[in-house]
Amino acid sequence: MPLTTDAFAPCVVIPCYNHGAMMAQVLARLLPFDLPCFVVDDGSNAATRRELERLAGIHTKMTLVRLADNSGKGIAVIRGLEEALSAGFTHAVQVDADGQHAIEDIPKLVALAQQHPQALISGQPVYDDSIPRSRLYGRWITHVWVWIETLSLQLKDSMCGFRVYPIVPTLHLAQQVALGKRMDFDTEVMVRLYWQGNTSYFVPTRVTYPQNGLSHFDALKDNCRISLMHTRLFFGMLPRIPSLLFRPANQHWARKKEVKGLWGMRIMLIIWRLLGRKAISLFLYPVVAVYWLTAHQARQASKSWIRRVRTQLASRSLPIPAHLNSYSHFLRFADAMLDKIASWRGEMRLGHDLVFAPGAEAALDVESSKGKLLLASHLGDIEACRALAQLQVHKTINALVFSDNAQRFKQIMAEVAPQAGLNLIPVNDIGPDTAILLKDKLDRGEWVAIVGDRIAVNPQRGTTRRVIWSRFMGHPAPFPQGPFILAAILRCPVLLIYALRQQGKLRLHCEPFADPLPLPRADRQASLQKAVDRYAERLEHYALESPLDWFNFFDFWQLPDQHIQE
Repeated sequence: MPLTTDAFAPCVVIPCYNHGAMMAQVLARLLPFDLPCFVVDDGSNAATRRELERLAGIHTKMTLVRLADNSGKGIAVIRGLEEALSAGFTHAVQVDADGQHAIEDIPKLVALAQQHPQALISGQPVYDDSIPRSRLYGRWITHVWVWIETLSLQLKDSMCGFRVYPIVPTLHLAQQVALGKRMDFDTEVMVRLYWQGNTSYFVPTRVTYPQNGLSHFDALKDNCRISLMHTRLFFGMLPRIPSLLFRPANQHWARKKEVKGLWGMRIMLIIWRLLGRKAISLFLYPVVAVYWLTAHQARQASKSWIRRVRTQLASRSLPIPAHLNSYSHFLRFADAMLDKIASWRGEMRLGHDLVFAPGAEAALDVESSKGKLLLASHLGDIEACRALAQLQVHKTINALVFSDNAQRFKQIMAEVAPQAGLNLIPVNDIGPDTAILLKDKLDRGEWVAIVGDRIAVNPQRGTTRRVIWSRFMGHPAPFPQGPFILAAILRCPVLLIYALRQQGKLRLHCEPFADPLPLPRADRQASLQKAVDRYAERLEHYALESPLDWFNFFDFWQLPDQHIQE
């Protein structure tokens, strides 16, 4: 079953040190795949050298490469990759010589490598009872360190020696840095390839530790090597934080990937599981500092917002809140991410962590069986309210979100709390089908939440949807028409809702907006303008009460296309 094509040429590389007794069986299991094989003898003993010489004479597709001295697995693999590149191969399947890997899974790894030719493809071990407990626990420690070193959960297993290397990127990396030579090689090369931009994909594969198998793992020396490797990688990660977490962007929010707004969630989750939320809170300060220094556009938008707030407060003779600065603004956003996670993990309590502002509980009227439309915004953390309502009050709140961003939000939140993806309604546009769907949910007594402060871009036409201009924070700002037209069509109670961080707690503000929202045909545009003006006025009121809860980190006063042209 040949696996080679004109543009994709895989081979096999096997580093071998004193595994002569196993090699005949390993090579026999490789025969069905018809892959050229480079066996690198890493300074083995005389018996293994003789056996490898014999096997090379039998197997026409086997090339024997010898190292004069035992140099370590890393050196042997790199030498094998060099030989493979010289012979014209593009990818190399690394197989350990001890026979523990499910070689029969090679077609799966090779097929995935062909789909992702610049990626490292690795087995993700599925162990049976033969694995020593100490090895299993040690692997989990390495997993956690790797997640920290990459600020990602993408690398599911960095220690498996059954993998497919893209040869050119790997040799390029080996020329740039000194990689680990022994048991530290597999993990280090995967992490550094990830840093280099060559990510990894994984295929579940069975791994068995043979009885009386030969292991070259030295508990003292190799654990020291691995500890030193993680130390190097951790300090190597620190200057790479910006490139690992963020990518340059000069776009309006509607053209950005929502992942950028949730940049810290994965690393937060790792530390959360290990040490709890308090540990994350301490970790936020340096991470947010790096973000603040590198995210130029978001920082400028934040500073501009703070200036507007100060101007408006001064004009009304209102006091300036403490810590009203851009860095604190970023910290508050990061803390809202923690609230988002905590709420869906069931770690926040209604009445303790989230409390009602005066009049809010009566306005919500949770006991009512009537459906409601919640007109929200990106001021505060409405997602935490949605979680608490669903988990503790058993009230369904359907969140209307644009499709592209909904998929990315669900992807990340699935790693944190799978139930967060429930009752998200992704849409490309607000049309009749959306209205019918939402009307059905309202008739069942469910609630629907939609934000009224962001303008979407039509993904097919690349243009902004229709807007209404209204005065906000002293200047005209564009607001979307869609949410207000939808509210009028649904003819249901409409409430304004904000969850703001005040006095150390999330405080829920809620007030009636309309029941229903009138948009008479004869005076539709004027009525629509009046509704948007009132929404903007109440948004400004609450924004001045808690200005650090403003989570629109872009120039809010310009249309998306205008912003892009700047």
